[in-house]
Amino acid sequence: MTPALLTVRDLTVDFGTGPAVRGIDLELHRGETLGIVGESGSGKSVTALAVLGLLPGTARVEGSVRLDGRELLGLPARELAAIRGRRIAMVFQDPLSAFTPVYRIGDQIAEAVRIHQPLDRAAARKRAADLLDLVGIPAPGRALDSFPHEFSGGMRQRAMIAMAIANDPDIILADEPTTALDVTIQAQVLDVLRTARQETGAALVLVSHDLGVIAGSADRVAVMYAGRIAETAPVDDLFARPHHPYTLGLIGAVPRLDGRGGPLVPIPGRPPLPGGSGPGCPFAPRCPLAQDDCRTAEPPLTATTPGDGHLTACLRAAELAERRPAPAEVYPVPDLPAPRQPDLPRAERETVLGVTGLTKTFPRLKGAVLKRRIGEIHAVDGVDLDIRRGETLGLVGESGSGKSTTLYELLRLARPQGGRIELLGHDTAGLDRAAAHRLRARVQIVFQDPAAGLDPRMPIGDVIAEPLLAQRTPRAEIARRIPDLLRQVGLEPDHADRYPHQFSGGQRQRISIARALAVQPDLLVLDEPVSALDVSVQAGVLNLLRQLKAELGLAYLFVSHDLSVIRHLADRVSVMYLGRTVEAGAVDEVFERPRHPYTRALLSAVPLPDPAAERSRTKVLLAGDPPSPTVRHQGCRFRTRCPVYAALDTDRRTRCEQDDPPPTEAAPGTDHTAACHHPHTALPANP
Repeated sequence: MTPALLTVRDLTVDFGTGPAVRGIDLELHRGETLGIVGESGSGKSVTALAVLGLLPGTARVEGSVRLDGRELLGLPARELAAIRGRRIAMVFQDPLSAFTPVYRIGDQIAEAVRIHQPLDRAAARKRAADLLDLVGIPAPGRALDSFPHEFSGGMRQRAMIAMAIANDPDIILADEPTTALDVTIQAQVLDVLRTARQETGAALVLVSHDLGVIAGSADRVAVMYAGRIAETAPVDDLFARPHHPYTLGLIGAVPRLDGRGGPLVPIPGRPPLPGGSGPGCPFAPRCPLAQDDCRTAEPPLTATTPGDGHLTACLRAAELAERRPAPAEVYPVPDLPAPRQPDLPRAERETVLGVTGLTKTFPRLKGAVLKRRIGEIHAVDGVDLDIRRGETLGLVGESGSGKSTTLYELLRLARPQGGRIELLGHDTAGLDRAAAHRLRARVQIVFQDPAAGLDPRMPIGDVIAEPLLAQRTPRAEIARRIPDLLRQVGLEPDHADRYPHQFSGGQRQRISIARALAVQPDLLVLDEPVSALDVSVQAGVLNLLRQLKAELGLAYLFVSHDLSVIRHLADRVSVMYLGRTVEAGAVDEVFERPRHPYTRALLSAVPLPDPAAERSRTKVLLAGDPPSPTVRHQGCRFRTRCPVYAALDTDRRTRCEQDDPPPTEAAPGTDHTAACHHPHTALPANP
């Protein structure tokens, strides 16, 4: 093997409260992609930032970081600045914060070029335009003069990648480059990173919490826990034969789009705080295989089989390598109750929520003092929803598709601007104030960010009691119900006097669910309830939601951008694009036989946590971002990005351009519908 391009030895980072990184050893070779995964707080991002010397001055960094044999730790600032951007480049997690907001995108990329290359302004600007074109930003000449806030999230991330590869670096450090992006934009960004590697020949360090992203992009993987590497191996070997219980737990906690993998297996407990792991293996308090030896000395990172490149810091590694257990064989699988079987066919069951032709527009205003209306934003423009008692409907679509606006219109319990909303047999257009108050108790919401949804000044017992007080429940009844609610969501009743900040993110989301359940609702609206959680915590919350649905017979409206979560939890799915429902039906029917090109592109963009399966899948990359909702589009609103439309002849294109496709039956005898003129036409695929 060729000498390593980057060598990290015994890297330690301490912020004064305990080591955040504890003795990391890494090697990176030319043209290689190294994936680093782990839960929040495991030290992934700190490791990447330490390599480039980007940590704050309060951090004490020790060890060795060598680039082509040259030591980087302790270099003078001027010498280190010459390496940043030229030899090693960084793609940050939040490009809006990484770009300077008051300078144009083109000026910032051109500046990065001129710092390291002897080019004049005109040549640097041309180089910037070429880079924007390379990463797939349309009209790069005009895009140079845009400010960062004028770009969408995906375009900003692509521009950040353009800046990173401006000087043909040897190494690209990408710190969670796809976090908070839609799955279609995530696929674009990952494709741009692959293109950047091919154009520059750079090695890539990809930091991510998404095992699917790592499975499809990395050559080798390092799994971090409590500031150390718990396991590292070639990507195929790691996913097929994990030797560490932590890696096995991470894989078992991930919901899969293909429906394989069985029940989700949450890892019990929570990671230790920096410096708080104590003697022995830091994972021992959460490990179902821990033995007495695990609690006395921390195991070193060693090879189970010499020479195969698979290193593990676990005393039970040889046993796991030989036995190859499934995650459910190691971790206790929660005993979830069987879902209630409906007594009647779906068509005969009570409708909990029925939405027909829902529309909502917002005025576009101009002027700082004297505002005038210059147009409209068509946020929701034809949404149909149907939820029957005891079922879960997943609502999916890219950011800006109108999902959140739809939720707000439902929860207002008032006359919609257009269309009809029927909730539990009541037309919301005819509700008076008293009727709306009574109905509000029967529909509750769980927000995306539990920390923002809970009053930090109130103990959680009072937080849970709030909706009961609003419904004038007697205080004696409230006092009796709060312990039961806490037990129901897997928390201890004696925690009622604690405040929200004393709980982890997953526990705070359980508190939010308990608060929503307090008034015994019929419909629970869940707005991205697990998107901000680590995968191990997410598995526990999803299992809880399945349990509550089975026990209480609840109906869920589950909004998510993660189609793997929808496949795991939902009975039916409704796909939105640019304010309109474009496909709907039973989850298995829609996911296995999607008819709308948008749905097919969404599904193809979701990564699988299986390297072999991920490499063999057909990818469909959508071009660009959704069109502006400020324009009322004639014909099919998806055609500007539709790969089927792009391959049609002129006559068939005319129909897409002039006629808005109505929802039609996708398969005889089913309620699977798709709003597409060509639902059975195959999509041209990207390699």
